[in-house]
Amino acid sequence: MNPPTDLADLARELQSYLDLSREFLALFTEENQTLRRPQPWSPGAFNAERKRLLPRLESGLIKLRSHRQWWERMPADQRESCGEIRNLFRDIQNLLPRLLLLDRENQQEMLRRGLMPATQLPPAASQRPNFVANLYRRHAAV
Repeated sequence: MNPPTDLADLARELQSYLDLSREFLALFTEENQTLRRPQPWSPGAFNAERKRLLPRLESGLIKLRSHRQWWERMPADQRESCGEIRNLFRDIQNLLPRLLLLDRENQQEMLRRGLMPATQLPPAASQRPNFVANLYRRHAAV
């Protein structure tokens, strides 16, 4: 993956990824609202939209990692002068956990309704429900 040629390219790439993440947020939010209604739920439209967006998300994530590494290798004083890029990285970092949480809620609601076999859910160990508590416990002991 080639690093961006300049900071303007990096800002455009990050904004593009942020926009894509917001598309996913809108999709997951709409799916969540639909799942919470008592009417029957049809996954067709949501699955089609998800399949359309997933390849872009995957390629965007690869670029994001590359851009992050490039950004972290820059001298600190140069990074400090680029508030827009720092804010874009922060916005992306704040949005991604919300996406994961909302998607997990949707999966749990589908499971409650019997719309998803339990075998399709990720194992509890991979979700790491007590990760933050264990992290605090480890650092409190130091």
